[in-house]
Amino acid sequence: MLSVLVFGGDHSITEMAQAEQVRPPTMTRLIDGMERDGLVRRKPDPRDGRVVVVTATPRGRSVLEAARERRLAGIERTLAPLSATELDAVARAASILETLFVSGGGGVETIGGGPAARR
Repeated sequence: MLSVLVFGGDHSITEMAQAEQVRPPTMTRLIDGMERDGLVRRKPDPRDGRVVVVTATPRGRSVLEAARERRLAGIERTLAPLSATELDAVARAASILETLFVSGGGGVETIGGGPAARR
């Protein structure tokens, strides 16, 4: 959920619930916890004052970036033993998968035009 906010911008709880395929009350409870942890905050929607949107805080962005760096380092370690030919094959496969997911295929719900993060 945090990556949706960091990379996709502010979203309403309803939008986030739809993207994560949960009910709005469930998303509200999740956002409550993230807000208590200082990862997100709620604010009025500038387009409609009746609606509240959720936005990532600087701490939330920092936590997400740190986790992303750890994942990337793990991927690098995993791929390090591969030959150039094998790495080319992995790159081709990744390109095909990216095309499928970014176009909305692959059964992944999207929000803001990109794939919603899965936890």
